[in-house]
Amino acid sequence: MAEDDKPAVKAKLPSAKNIRSPEFKPHGLGGDSRTRGPRPSGLTAAQARKRRMATIAGVVVVALAVAGGAAYYMSLPGPKVEVSGKFNAEPKVVIPKDLVPGKTLKVTTPIKGTGRTIAKGDMVYAKHVFYKWSPGEDDKARTSTNKKVGSTYAPDPNSPLQPLPAGGVGVKGIDKGLVGQTVGSRVVMEIPPADGFGENGAQYELGKNDSLVFVFDILAGVGKDSGPQGAEKKLDDPKLPKVEKSDKPGQAPKVTIPSDQDAPKDLQVKQLVEGTGEAIQKGDQAIVHYQGQLWRNGKKFDSSWDKPDAGGGQGGQPVAFPVGTGGTVPGFDKGLTGQKVGSRVLLVLPPKEGYGDKGQPQAGIKGDDTLVFVVDILGRLPK
Repeated sequence: MAEDDKPAVKAKLPSAKNIRSPEFKPHGLGGDSRTRGPRPSGLTAAQARKRRMATIAGVVVVALAVAGGAAYYMSLPGPKVEVSGKFNAEPKVVIPKDLVPGKTLKVTTPIKGTGRTIAKGDMVYAKHVFYKWSPGEDDKARTSTNKKVGSTYAPDPNSPLQPLPAGGVGVKGIDKGLVGQTVGSRVVMEIPPADGFGENGAQYELGKNDSLVFVFDILAGVGKDSGPQGAEKKLDDPKLPKVEKSDKPGQAPKVTIPSDQDAPKDLQVKQLVEGTGEAIQKGDQAIVHYQGQLWRNGKKFDSSWDKPDAGGGQGGQPVAFPVGTGGTVPGFDKGLTGQKVGSRVLLVLPPKEGYGDKGQPQAGIKGDDTLVFVVDILGRLPK
């Protein structure tokens, strides 16, 4: 092949990144460094060192900002049960669909009360709402569904709020969750199946894998040995019943009706102990222990001290009922309005202040019977 016929050799050009000074100098940055010395910076050594430190500090700040942003992102809270609204009013409960029930009991107090600490055996007066919380199945195992099951925030006005025995409800999650809480608190309980209703869950259409979400607003708590708290006041009227306190706390007093005296014609209201708590106003719900007897023979026809407690024991069961609104006999409304929590009151009710001319045959009360009550005012439920 002739020399002129050989193919031209293509030169392999180095890339810019592989060319180092002094071989390469980009245009517009001061010409060829091979023909000029380095350009003075105009900074003293101290100023140059200060500039380097500032540059390093800036890099560190940026690095920390990036790391902090990553940490913040990693620590963002996940979905949770949200409960909002005022105490003693039915709350808004939001259970996210992408939140699945846990396997352990979780108890939180979004509102922390400052009242009495609930002890095991106390009677707890609380409003509540609860939800069925079901995990997803198969491909929906990471989701959940929920359904409101029941609420006591809007009860029948003629139906008193039933107390719960702290530690003795029979639902493990509630028993654990109530003890140690304070009156005035809102308590949220996420209850797994193992701590739920068990076999009794069928009445609420709960399956064996269903969890519960309960919200309790604790309105009051009464100790099993609670009684009057205040200054005793002597009653030496021979025309009225004699009341002797029990030697044991939390027990009913002994009431002796004078057999040689006629029943009074008008309502009698006598303070035996003047309490130190808040006064009961019209429309309030009073928590009381009471005992009722007939004047004519002293027979006891009703007593909260004799009722089995809410846990099935024999500790008695205080009753909560509205005062001054016609929810009970007239003499009760008149006699208890204005009395203070902690008081013990003797009430003598002529027929017109009791059950009237019809009486109450199922209780053995005739239309002309005068009734004798001793009432201990143990607490007051907020409106």
